[in-house]
Amino acid sequence: MLAAVFEGEGKLALRDVPKPQIAQDDDVLLRVEAASICGTDVHILSVPPGHPATPGSILCHEYAGEVLDVGPGVTTIKKGDRVVVDPNLTCGNCVYCRSGMPNMCENMTTLGIFMNGGFAEYNVAPAKALHRISRDVPPEIAVFAEPLSCVVNGTQKVRLQPGETAVILGAGPIGLLFTQMFKASGAGKIIVAEVLPLRARYAKESGADLVVNPKNEDLATIVKRETEVGADVVVDAVGSLLSDAVGLVKRGGKVLIFGMNQHARPEVKQFDITRYEVAVLGTYIAKFAFPMAVKILESGVIPVQKLITHRLKLSEVLEGFEAMKNGEAIKVVVSP
Repeated sequence: MLAAVFEGEGKLALRDVPKPQIAQDDDVLLRVEAASICGTDVHILSVPPGHPATPGSILCHEYAGEVLDVGPGVTTIKKGDRVVVDPNLTCGNCVYCRSGMPNMCENMTTLGIFMNGGFAEYNVAPAKALHRISRDVPPEIAVFAEPLSCVVNGTQKVRLQPGETAVILGAGPIGLLFTQMFKASGAGKIIVAEVLPLRARYAKESGADLVVNPKNEDLATIVKRETEVGADVVVDAVGSLLSDAVGLVKRGGKVLIFGMNQHARPEVKQFDITRYEVAVLGTYIAKFAFPMAVKILESGVIPVQKLITHRLKLSEVLEGFEAMKNGEAIKVVVSP
């Protein structure tokens, strides 16, 4: 079968590889129907890399497929099911897993990063990683389950209420999913900060009431003007803007840090967090959020299809990576 294989620093190659086979009792053989490029995939291929991955592995941790066969121990999934994949495989035995925090698992590994993932015609995944989704949901929509589950985890932490205001820093795919989720939750006003014109346009289409380019305008002044006292919730979807976020939130408000940048060292005025009782919350991948993400996609309550800018064949996946790197794409969906 054709697959996109990570060959080491900065190298992704299309190769013919053996079709995977069921080897364990809990294995499920999938025909990959759709896969999408994540910002993490782009970081993996950066030089130097911004995220680790196993050389020789098939990339892509955002994918959906049809069940072709199951191992003898599988009882929750059957042939013909359409499924989405939770790629983060946890041990279930460490102190964090046993404490109800599987996203903090000490022994986690990930399909599509450290193990073979979705940029291939077929994939084998353990049954525990799979969630059924209605066949009424097109594969290119189902593929949003993984990133959406991460956003659901974050939205559950801040619990934005109808009428409250939100500021989202960064309008990449994650920032845009937060925009759509907050809109569906009844946000009174959503302000998105974004410097790239393409992403700014998609922010408006995703429900932002105001889109600000912080290079050209003073974001803090605009947020104060629009909210009087600051935003109820501020999301840093970039991963390096904590100090900005603290300056934009109201007293007693919530700052959610989603984006990840190991090299970010923002200077934060800690006094403001204490004096104004600002809640600063980190959020990492999904935590029991996949069932909710599936329900959201099945309901159609948020317009994720608006975020798809490229629909490509697997043989064209390298073009998709170039579009992502050059800021010419929001979501690239690949059909193996």
